[in-house]
Amino acid sequence: MTGMDSNSEAEFGALRALSARIGADPALVQAAGGNTSLKIGDTLWIKASGTWLMNAMRDEIMVPVSLPPLLKAVTDIDPSAERAEVYTIAEQNPRGLRPSIETTVHALMPQRVVVHVHCVETIAVAAQANARALLAERLHGMDWVFIPYCRPGLPLARAIAELRRADTDILILGNHGLVVAADTVEAAEKLLRRVSGLLARPPRQAPPPDIAALMRLAGTDYRLPLEAGAHAAGTDLTSCRIAAKGTLYPDHVIFLGEGSAVAGPDEQADDVAARARRDGKPLPTSIIFPGKGVLMRRDANAGAEALALCLADVTARIDAQAALHYLSAEDADQLINWDAEKYRQELTRRMGSTLR
Repeated sequence: MTGMDSNSEAEFGALRALSARIGADPALVQAAGGNTSLKIGDTLWIKASGTWLMNAMRDEIMVPVSLPPLLKAVTDIDPSAERAEVYTIAEQNPRGLRPSIETTVHALMPQRVVVHVHCVETIAVAAQANARALLAERLHGMDWVFIPYCRPGLPLARAIAELRRADTDILILGNHGLVVAADTVEAAEKLLRRVSGLLARPPRQAPPPDIAALMRLAGTDYRLPLEAGAHAAGTDLTSCRIAAKGTLYPDHVIFLGEGSAVAGPDEQADDVAARARRDGKPLPTSIIFPGKGVLMRRDANAGAEALALCLADVTARIDAQAALHYLSAEDADQLINWDAEKYRQELTRRMGSTLR
């Protein structure tokens, strides 16, 4: 890349390779979620908003951002920090891509390499009311900080600035995910693997879906999910109860809508859709049928498919008796009506069914 010496070019290549690896692992990254970055001098190279990490080796998905003015904007609580595209280096961004909505988080971490993932093992812990106690037990001896949920972007960056310590290299984001930071790509990957491994717990084994029943219930507007694992959110009744109570993490709102639509004992997909219309709600992107499995709306895109699987993966790792912190209606509204998220949703819609 322009202006890089050979060492920086090698590290940049290593970051792209790591990005592709973690982007292809649905236990770490789903759809356009997650982001990675590398600081080279006063430039922050970060994943572009709405792009998929799994494509990092075949597409130019990294965007250069001028670091000093962006950091000043964060310090000054300048609203422009929410629009990191203002600080991109135009001559090195020919496609005009926007930087990740998490650019301010990456800028605040002093380490050269920052990796943010929506690790299902982390979310399953970070959504629990006693997350700090669980983390203290599992990450004993490591330099981590827990950040209670706040909207991604500038609010999250300000919370991190207030809570992190000088040497902090692990951030657990409440109801959101994991951030690790190091001075080399290799060290960042090792830290990522270590933390996700320490937080890992075996998922409950879910019964198989009742495909015949789901096909009878689908009607004309719904179909089976592309990922068979998504059915576990319905066939495992504990997971079903957890999902029915609300939204556990931001990308669920972005790609599936607020909360989860759960069918009643005698309801078909058409009945659930009609109920949503009566309540003034959007047509559900996915519907959970307790004991049977899950159906997806026929026009559900690749992002929705990925997040339907994520719901099953996260809820399967939460104990039935766990006390949980769900996102509020206000939290969901902030995400749905945030311009940065509307942009990311639009890019996913443009992808259509390319991953099917």
